[in-house]
Amino acid sequence: MQIILLEKVGNLGNLGEVVRVKDGYARNYLIPKRMAKRATPAAMAEFEARRVELEKIAAEKFAAAQAIADKMVDLAVTVSRKAGMDGRLFGSVGNADIAEALKTAGFDIDRAGVRLPEGPLKAIGEFLIDVALHSDVVAKVTVVVAAE
Repeated sequence: MQIILLEKVGNLGNLGEVVRVKDGYARNYLIPKRMAKRATPAAMAEFEARRVELEKIAAEKFAAAQAIADKMVDLAVTVSRKAGMDGRLFGSVGNADIAEALKTAGFDIDRAGVRLPEGPLKAIGEFLIDVALHSDVVAKVTVVVAAE
């Protein structure tokens, strides 16, 4: 299915690009989240009429994400879990736990934005993780996993 993107989508394209995606991805994800529309002539004309407005909204989202990233510089959040004598956790610290810790620190971050490339944290220590605030803005946050 050909769609026109109404905002930047990672690994797919920028605002205003016409791209071809699988039908299910468009129908079940992009269109319901108002990230894209079917690329019909009427939708293309409507997009061109609203292009300036959509670019302004995209710039505001980017600026807001950049402002949050600037506040997150040198941020360290602590997560406490039960641990054994060797420093391994009974369980793990996942992205939902880190998102909750960021929420208590005053940042409303969705758990999908917390990126743990090596998987959940399973040991005591300090870990540097990425928090995706926007498709172009990624903040570095230190997570301190402490024993209870």
